[in-house]
Amino acid sequence: MTAGRPGTPDELARACADAMWKDDQASQGLGMEIVEIGPGRAALQMTIRPHMVNGHGIAHGGFIFTLADSAFAFACNTHNERTVAAQGSITFVRPGKLGDRLVARAVEISRTGRSGIYDVRVTAGDTVIAEFRGHSRSIGGMLVPLGDTGGPS
Repeated sequence: MTAGRPGTPDELARACADAMWKDDQASQGLGMEIVEIGPGRAALQMTIRPHMVNGHGIAHGGFIFTLADSAFAFACNTHNERTVAAQGSITFVRPGKLGDRLVARAVEISRTGRSGIYDVRVTAGDTVIAEFRGHSRSIGGMLVPLGDTGGPS
């Protein structure tokens, strides 16, 4: 690997995640953590805290959606093309509970041209909490500069 430039697809995916993470106040503010990253995939975790529980005493669906959406965002940006959500939908399977450590695992299903499809499974331990599907759209530009830095290679 050339100093300062990612060499393998896994290194590029990590560099893209690092570049996005430094400015992602939403995910950081909710206490999310990246637990896995690779080409076309990402896993983020978040613990359900008291301010994330609704009037039924269960995790508010908006927080679960946000966790899934963040995992989707990190997965679809691992190829060093700035990419945003075009559409996302979620099915809530079981309720999340106060104190649950939710993990959202996003995987690339299809990526053609500027469009992609990603599936995200949100779990608490071995229990499936929600299933999310996101459609992405590349908007141009890179997260990590890969051009000649002018230095020795």
